[in-house]
Amino acid sequence: MYYEEDFVEEVRRRNDIVDIISSYVNLKRGGSNYVGLCPFHNEKTASFSVSPGKQMYYCFGCGAGGNVFTFLMEYENLTFVEALEQLAERAGMELPAKGNSAEDRRRRDLRDAILEVNKLAANYYFSCLKSDRGKIGYDYLTGRELKPETIVRFGLGFADKNSGELYRYMKSKGYPDAVLKETGLFTYDEKRGAYDKFWNRVMFPILDRNNRVIAFGGRVMGDAKPKYLNSPETLVFDKSRNLYGLNFVHGKQSDGIIICEGYMDVIALHQAGFTNAVASLGTAFTSQHCSLLKRYTDLVYLCYDSDGAGVKAAMRAIPMLKEAGIRVKVIDMRPYKDPDEFMKGLSPEEFSERIKQAKTSFFYEVDNIQKEYDMNDPESKTRFMNEVAKKCLTFDNEIERNNYIEAFAREYGVRTEDFRKLTAYHSARMVGIDYEKRRQERSLNGPKKQEDGIAKSQGIFLTWLSNDPVLFEKTEGIISEADFVDEPYHQVAQMMYEQHRATGKVEPATIISKFQSKEEQSLVAGLFNKELKEISKDTEQQKALNEVVRSIKKYSLEYRSRHITDMKELQSLMEEKKKLQTLQISFK
Repeated sequence: MYYEEDFVEEVRRRNDIVDIISSYVNLKRGGSNYVGLCPFHNEKTASFSVSPGKQMYYCFGCGAGGNVFTFLMEYENLTFVEALEQLAERAGMELPAKGNSAEDRRRRDLRDAILEVNKLAANYYFSCLKSDRGKIGYDYLTGRELKPETIVRFGLGFADKNSGELYRYMKSKGYPDAVLKETGLFTYDEKRGAYDKFWNRVMFPILDRNNRVIAFGGRVMGDAKPKYLNSPETLVFDKSRNLYGLNFVHGKQSDGIIICEGYMDVIALHQAGFTNAVASLGTAFTSQHCSLLKRYTDLVYLCYDSDGAGVKAAMRAIPMLKEAGIRVKVIDMRPYKDPDEFMKGLSPEEFSERIKQAKTSFFYEVDNIQKEYDMNDPESKTRFMNEVAKKCLTFDNEIERNNYIEAFAREYGVRTEDFRKLTAYHSARMVGIDYEKRRQERSLNGPKKQEDGIAKSQGIFLTWLSNDPVLFEKTEGIISEADFVDEPYHQVAQMMYEQHRATGKVEPATIISKFQSKEEQSLVAGLFNKELKEISKDTEQQKALNEVVRSIKKYSLEYRSRHITDMKELQSLMEEKKKLQTLQISFK
């Protein structure tokens, strides 16, 4: 963690969760909480609840939950640190230094200076595009059928034919060469001195998710090489961890994200209404890009050029995306080469149809594999079938694998049973048949169900404790944080008991902040939001409480008995087990 826990907690306290979430979701008062339609899944009946008392939210429909940090992380696709810094800025809080050494301060100052120069450069290029000097660039963009509002939306610009204009402009603003050298905007030569890296080019500013200009791409006017020139990597720009157009994508994209090859493809799609289009930045698609995309979607449409290079790029990207847990479909743009040409030749409506008709990655790969074989030659066709059978084994889910086996058999006129046998044959050859391992896996299913029941009991009791702290006193000497042996229940219980001993109350939002990933925060939030009736003096409620406590305690004692060898301690545990049979917790 970059910041001290006290600072994190102060940021959380200064940002009321109802105020934050109500700026994204229409909330209405419902008893002691606020309710609204969940922003993380489609629903018609409100199941999204925000608790001002607990300073947390929870959706009883999809299970999303957490505190104010979690919400921003999930909705805006931020890291914990990014959400923290955004909320600190909102609260007018000054961020403490992340490092105090001279080198740390130097790097922070340099990073800030690079961002300042990039912003100034973007404004400079934009103003140049609108001037007489930039007419050639503006005519090029309008000739590519870009509308004026699209040019403004993407902040497009022009780098003058004179290769020293930007450098002189930056020097007039007082920036030293020590900074300008690090921006990637200038070239330093012993003979020529310093001059602009980009000149006589239409400029494409590259923005990060916080809308900060981190780099540039430039398309040359004329036939000079290279056609496209991109910024080198700097302190603020890592091309394998950024995507062009991602700054326009907000929240989870249930309809997927479209990946293109170039700047103009992204811009053409956005202009046509497909604002979920992005592109890699002058580099091959990487696993880091996959990790970044996973924060936004579980579905990606590949919209690479329809030429040989585009097919190879798609074939490289598919396994990486699948490894990241992202479903992949491929859009067929033929007879057009790329999205830009497609929009000029057809229409947004036709592109929508192509999205609906997009092939799954499996059949896209199969179709390309088939091109390597002569389907009129029995031997070649057999090799093709064997290759596809092996590919079917990449599906871990048996139902999904069978669905693709059946779909392939229909598509290629093969008897389903024959192709299933071929797949089974390759499965036996590739991984073997380990009956003992399967037997052991089956034997684990029984205990797993028991553990799921114990997990439920632990979660229920933690919810009760957070709702009614009097239970700490009522169950003292009977159950403690040590009896929660599974994670994350054990860790959460420790924090709750520590809070109660220190302050006499429980603050769930503070506990959630101890976990940095939004998945962990959402899981912990669920522990405080089990759908339960309020604890009362009713006999049935007391019976339910006793059953839950008894279940947790019994599991705890069994767990401890498996990990001790001392006879005296074992006898003590047996005595505690006997007491469980007559355990009664009263509210009187």
